Amino acid sequence: MSKLSGLGGRLYRGETSIEIIGRRRRWYAVSAVFVLLSLGALSIQGLHLGIEFKGGSSFTVTKAGGSIEDARAAVAAAGVPGEAIVQTIGSDKVRVQTGALDTAQNNAVQDALAAKFSVPVESIDTQIVGPSWGKEITRKALYGLFGFLICVMLYLAMAFEPKMAVAAIAAVIHDVFITVGIYALVGFDVTPATVIGFLTILGYSLYDTVVVFDKIRENTRTITASSKSTYSQATNLAVNQTLIRSMNTSLIALLPVGSILFVGAGLLGAGTLKDLSLALFIGLAVGTYSSIFIAPPVLAQLREKEPAMQALAKRVNGRGAPTGVTTPAPAHSDERRGPRNQPKRKHRK
Repeated sequence: MSKLSGLGGRLYRGETSIEIIGRRRRWYAVSAVFVLLSLGALSIQGLHLGIEFKGGSSFTVTKAGGSIEDARAAVAAAGVPGEAIVQTIGSDKVRVQTGALDTAQNNAVQDALAAKFSVPVESIDTQIVGPSWGKEITRKALYGLFGFLICVMLYLAMAFEPKMAVAAIAAVIHDVFITVGIYALVGFDVTPATVIGFLTILGYSLYDTVVVFDKIRENTRTITASSKSTYSQATNLAVNQTLIRSMNTSLIALLPVGSILFVGAGLLGAGTLKDLSLALFIGLAVGTYSSIFIAPPVLAQLREKEPAMQALAKRVNGRGAPTGVTTPAPAHSDERRGPRNQPKRKHRK
């Protein structure tokens, strides 16, 4: 940790620099690869929608020691078409989700589950969800997403500047798109908890981006008057100064989410947590990446096209020395100091 804090101090003071803005094409290429993978996953595999979105039947059996294998065997014995989703809820409940069934098929599944788990049919909690409910959730989620993006753009445009708002929204869209693509690639079901996770990561992505943008604004407030560095150089310094902070914040956020995902959902079998935790885990990681390697380079690229910043770049580059490095002026022959060039003293009379 001492080495990491020492590196953070050197990055903040500008003694050590990691070139991020100047290598933006490399980071764009990495993001393009993930975007293409997301497109392939969405077009070939698609999202696995839960019954809340496509409709279906849900059966919950309360039985201590009930296993997923017994529930799958009961559903298979009932002759239900398609693949059923079986999850354990706590230590005494098993939930079975199937596609849309008619009345006879619902009764057959209830009888099979009651016989397999030795419970009364009346104790089985049966719910039939229509696809219209899922469409309503999707419509409201999209309204919330668009409203969120509009409010964020207006706030960032007023609090910072319009081009910062454009760069931040580009990073948010990048995060959501890659998160959805990876989610489709993994094959988890999309549930209302997944939608909540997607909307939650928007806030975290913007939080980290705004922290970086605030430092960029501080470093570039008087940049045209000083003419010591270009906008890209000042932006790169700001990203370096906030790099360790972003990494620490992201690590602290990823640890509990990773514990829920890998320990709770993976080892303990808490299937109801994996939908939310996977969306959060992927979104937090991608959001950290975009706040460092996507949003600042996009902002610098937009600002460097302004005439004032282009004139600043010409002045800085015309000095012939990189930022932070001073080159001593060459000594001229008539400025050499020595006994021969010393002025003659007048003799006192």
